[in-house]
Amino acid sequence: MFQPKPEIDEAILFIQDHIYDPLSLQQIARHVGYSPYHFIRLFKARTGLTPQYYISSLRLQKAKELLLRTNLTVRDIALEVGQQSVGTFTTRFAEKVGVTPAIFRDQKALAETRLQSLMSGACEKPFGNAGRSGAMVAGSVYADSAFQGVVFIGLFRKPIPDAIPDYGTLLMSLGHFRFSNVKPGTYYLMATSVSSEMQSLDILLPHHTLRTRFHEPIFIGSNHERIYREVALYPPNVNDPPILISLPLLMQRFMAGEESRSR
Repeated sequence: MFQPKPEIDEAILFIQDHIYDPLSLQQIARHVGYSPYHFIRLFKARTGLTPQYYISSLRLQKAKELLLRTNLTVRDIALEVGQQSVGTFTTRFAEKVGVTPAIFRDQKALAETRLQSLMSGACEKPFGNAGRSGAMVAGSVYADSAFQGVVFIGLFRKPIPDAIPDYGTLLMSLGHFRFSNVKPGTYYLMATSVSSEMQSLDILLPHHTLRTRFHEPIFIGSNHERIYREVALYPPNVNDPPILISLPLLMQRFMAGEESRSR
């Protein structure tokens, strides 16, 4: 069972404070008083990620911020986050965020408009695989505080939303969700919300959105399984991984699916 470790939270804060600096595993482990081997084990148990993967993901998140908040070139941003090859940086950014750095920067002008288009009358539909055969993962999404907006919820291959989920749904309100035709495999259930009042930067850099993630993976072994989960949205925690996937991209995929169904 998941057990909080304040030392790992301290390590995460240390990484965040020194994300632009060269960071070695030994340096981080020494900061919290662990051997590198023991630190890796505890860090992965807490976050689901290795320290190296977390650092790499956080640097991509910083790259997203630099794209939106500065006029630096893509090459300069790549160097700023420790990537010497702009080609490698662009490829990895596109894999994890879903669009190239240049397209992500352009989404700043579209994100808020896209959200308002969604809020104007769309209904909940899957933006991943659909159907009624195979295994099913279903449940309900709720929040302790009042919320008006959309909720993105999906089944991911890794315990971090750094790619388009294998199965995903956009909810227009809190409530029920269902993923059908889920193939056998290991998945992580994660969700985030976008308030109807959010502006473009908040949508593209979702640092403060209500979200959820399950530390324990969902194992699908056969097409006959039926799994139910109650999903509680909560304010972000220090140990939550960055949300790298572009939320406007998921909105676009949803609306494209809506258009194709209406033809």
